[in-house]
Amino acid sequence: MLVKTYGSAVFGVDALTITIEVSIGGGNKYHIVGLPDNAIKESLRRIESAIQTTGLRMPRQKIVVNLAPADIRKEGSAYDLPIAIGILAASGQLEDLKLSDYFIMGELSLDGGLQPIKGALPISIQARASGFKGFILPKDNSREAAIVSELDVYGMKTLAEVIDFFNGKQQFDPVIVNTRDEFYHNVSSYEQDFSDVKGQQNIKRALEIAAAGGHNLILIGPPGAGKTMLAKRLPTILPPLNLQEALETTKIHSVAGKLNALDALMTERPYRSPHHTISDMALVGGGVNPQPGEISLAHNGVLFLDELPEFKRSVLEVMRQPLEDRQVTISRSRLSVAYPASFMLIASMNPCPCGFYNHPEKECICGPGIVQKYLSKISGPLLDRIDLHVEVTPVNFNELASMQPAEKSAVIRTRVMNARTFQDRRFEQQQGIHYNAQMSPNMVRNICDIDDAGRSLIKRAMEKLGLSARAYDRILKVSRTIADLAGSEKICLEHLAEAIHYRSLDRERWTG
Repeated sequence: MLVKTYGSAVFGVDALTITIEVSIGGGNKYHIVGLPDNAIKESLRRIESAIQTTGLRMPRQKIVVNLAPADIRKEGSAYDLPIAIGILAASGQLEDLKLSDYFIMGELSLDGGLQPIKGALPISIQARASGFKGFILPKDNSREAAIVSELDVYGMKTLAEVIDFFNGKQQFDPVIVNTRDEFYHNVSSYEQDFSDVKGQQNIKRALEIAAAGGHNLILIGPPGAGKTMLAKRLPTILPPLNLQEALETTKIHSVAGKLNALDALMTERPYRSPHHTISDMALVGGGVNPQPGEISLAHNGVLFLDELPEFKRSVLEVMRQPLEDRQVTISRSRLSVAYPASFMLIASMNPCPCGFYNHPEKECICGPGIVQKYLSKISGPLLDRIDLHVEVTPVNFNELASMQPAEKSAVIRTRVMNARTFQDRRFEQQQGIHYNAQMSPNMVRNICDIDDAGRSLIKRAMEKLGLSARAYDRILKVSRTIADLAGSEKICLEHLAEAIHYRSLDRERWTG
């Protein structure tokens, strides 16, 4: 007898419908075909134990399982459940009348329990797009799958429950998640706040500018100056995720298996902070079975690289293309997948190996040329993609012990959102451009228009401060954001002057 069940394979952040065909006939061997990986080939042993534990029998006949389309490689243990249901239906132990209406996915334990799977959200989206009535999957994944409307999602704990569902012995209620209520109830509920940071007003200002224009930023300062503490609070002043961004972000984390059973929809902007020992593959994504890397997990959020010079040169260089294209493409011999990677890069570093170069009180003990060698670990092309270079100085005791309340993140975020409103209107006709940092060089010339006094100021700055030519566009972009924060239609001299101030690493005292 031939029975068909339906599941899905995830490629990148999208899914494809897979038909699981089960045929039972004469013979006594088990076969799984359709380019399965080792996890799928091993599934029949798990399935046999789960079926027997449930009190049913595993057929002692020839079983052929085909995963169609047969020319696409299938990976992972999530096909255990649809194969088991197909075997039971083909052997007459389960009613097959409703099988064509449902996607079925789940990993089986030997005792018949259902273990969580990866990619439940994109699979659920594919189930609705393919016209299926519902989706049956492990209970731990049910809330993220139930985000998709017009699809009945059933979270099951065991194989026995799935069998009872199809045999009509037990009624189950679909999982209901009100996506909009879930989103608006939890949006931007951060534990950290900028009011926790004492002093550092100039650094807070730089982070506000970075948030308002989507600019990449690097913090340079001695150990203990508060670089990491400030970076952790940057997501709290970014505009809240809109519903579309929340769905995009949740989909990526679903594919990576980073959501827990209580998560339905991600409502906070991601903050990823990988250790400096990370490999280039872990950062951008990849592997034998391609998975999203840290830059994709930071999509619509912040990627913080602490102690930037300590990262391997090859790791830093692979970020150059994603920083420009805002997506990363992973190519293999048989497939190519693309992951979105629109993130803000925030980096921090000590100014030298000892950490006290340019310190107001402590003396640097690094020898001649050591500072330049340390800074040269960061390549010019990567540094060119960082708009703001900010020097962080230690907080003095009076500021640290002050009881005066600092400005809250909510207040700063309001100013950032007002500036983003200007940019939304400015780029409403531009496809894929949402904030100032995304402007092309041609757009910079048209939008960031400055008068003769402004051009004279930039010229003097480049000559006297030793600024490089690559800093020119960055200064104009940042000055446009500063003008937006001030509510100004034009870029004024004070906006340019402040933007010039944020090019520390281009100055002669840093480079020579």
